Amino acid sequence: MAVRSLSPELATKAVKELNETPKKLEYGIEHLKEWIKKQPHLRARTEDQWLAAFLRGTKHSLERAKEKMDLYYSLRSISPDIFSLRPHTQKFKDLLQTGSGLVLPNLADPLAPRVIITKPSLYDPTKIGVPEFFSFAHSLQQVMYLEDDAFLVNGSTVVLDLEGLTMAHLKPITPTLLKKLVVAGQDASPLRLKTLHVINTIPAFETVFNIVVRFLNEKHRKKLHVHSKGISVLSDQIPLEILPEEYGGSAGTAQEIINYWLKKFDEYEQWFHDDIKLYGTDESKRPGKAKTAETMFGVQGSFRKLDVD
Repeated sequence: MAVRSLSPELATKAVKELNETPKKLEYGIEHLKEWIKKQPHLRARTEDQWLAAFLRGTKHSLERAKEKMDLYYSLRSISPDIFSLRPHTQKFKDLLQTGSGLVLPNLADPLAPRVIITKPSLYDPTKIGVPEFFSFAHSLQQVMYLEDDAFLVNGSTVVLDLEGLTMAHLKPITPTLLKKLVVAGQDASPLRLKTLHVINTIPAFETVFNIVVRFLNEKHRKKLHVHSKGISVLSDQIPLEILPEEYGGSAGTAQEIINYWLKKFDEYEQWFHDDIKLYGTDESKRPGKAKTAETMFGVQGSFRKLDVD
């Protein structure tokens, strides 16, 4: 599976910002394939396009790409709860239908980040847990790693919309869970996050926010922005022309985005079946010390809930 050619604009940006050249990309992919073969504990995908995502997500640093990939697959063994909701299930499809996670199909301009809007209040917290919602978002990202060149080269702008959020959404959250999500998103993912905007924030979210900030590295802390107002406060970065009608935009409806992804996940049914069955790590075969929840998250299994009253 050859790597898809970038558009001329993205190719130029990849050279400037990701240190990418055709030869470096080709060499990096072959290097990762050989490295994966030599890891007795690691069962990783080796499709060219998949490996290209990890190289681009680390600006072609081979060592960082290997670290991220190892951690990416280790998390499946150490923390399967945050990967538990699978696209072939009705529960996943019902969650997708809520519109609580929307990948906007249009860009502000060809070199602008991909915008992703998440609105947790749209799902029922008695039916969907935070780990399941993360699992859902992760599945979206997996498809984007394979198909969305702008997502990988330009990066992403994530909008977390807290309008309508209830205590029922926040109560199940623990510091341990927050640490897992930060490790998965910040350390194990090839995602190039440009900015994360929290809009329509509420006082009860402050406790969660303060803990997340402690877990983030300095680079990612600087990308976090909190706003008490709605999405209009981001009009200089996210123009109305790319927003769905539900957010006052003119780029179609949320249901059109949902329908696109329902079809897309149907197309990827076998891919996801193989993904959970074939890939991960066997920590008992890891050279040196095996990874555990304690070493990765600093916990031993006693999960306290947050006091967000």
